[in-house]
Amino acid sequence: MKLKKIVILGTGGTIAGRAASASDNIGYTAAQVGIEQLVAAIPAMAQAGPVLLEQVAQIDSKDMSFAVWEQLARRVNYFLARSDVAGIVITHGTDTLEETAFFLQSVCQPDKPVVLTCAMRPATALAPDGPQNMLDAIAVSRHAGAKGVVAVCAGTIHSALEVQKVHTYQLDAFSSGDAGPLGYVEEGAVRLLRNWPTGLQGQARIAIRNRANSTTMPDWPHVEIVMNYAGASGAMVEALLAQGVQGLVVAATGNGTLHHSLEAALLKAQAAGVKVIRATRCLNGRVLPKPGDTLPDSKGLTPVKARVELMLRLLA
Repeated sequence: MKLKKIVILGTGGTIAGRAASASDNIGYTAAQVGIEQLVAAIPAMAQAGPVLLEQVAQIDSKDMSFAVWEQLARRVNYFLARSDVAGIVITHGTDTLEETAFFLQSVCQPDKPVVLTCAMRPATALAPDGPQNMLDAIAVSRHAGAKGVVAVCAGTIHSALEVQKVHTYQLDAFSSGDAGPLGYVEEGAVRLLRNWPTGLQGQARIAIRNRANSTTMPDWPHVEIVMNYAGASGAMVEALLAQGVQGLVVAATGNGTLHHSLEAALLKAQAAGVKVIRATRCLNGRVLPKPGDTLPDSKGLTPVKARVELMLRLLA
């Protein structure tokens, strides 16, 4: 039986970064190495089976844009529809990986694996972590029964629904919070701990498909994130209202608590027709709603993912 292809889509990031010195793991420039060169530098890829390479973007993921997201969604949907493709691997920067993963899961809802992988050290490092992450991502993309969007880093598999970057420089920089990881990659074998990601709102798929078929794409909805903290005021909310903001996600303290001044401004925004969502700035846990809550909660989504979900809802 002929082995199906794995498609590898490059978008840049640290995994494709270069530094002037092999000992420099932080003073690098991201997105300098093309996907073909990146794959060619990993000898073990020769045993990974047939792959198809495509450079979708070449950016530092801190500069991720809606335009790149749209292009990624189009290419992911295109390759998912091909019968000769077993799965997709996307090389991505770590800074916004969790947002891209959530976006793709929301929009594409793939029944094949779409695996985002990354690196915390550039390709020129003395001991780069990108090659092993890439091989682990290939292993996940070829795993029988794998589906949905996941992230693979440092041998750990995270669902797009829970993955968060939690460390600034360690190689194992991601966590799934109190949900825990989906599983691990151990010497090329997947050990699954819980189910692959499924579900999420489907209306976004129609919206993105319509945008992909349109020659003139409308602007994405204007949605911003504000944060609650000691002494927080409503000044930021007032300023955003003046700019015509369409949605606001608040990274609240604790179980969705808000300084009374910020809460008053958010209620004013909501009364004016702005969609407002409460998430928590806490790393673990979710906002548990109470009877009489005047601001809806994010249903467990982190602030950045709640923003993506709200944009897609407004878009749809």
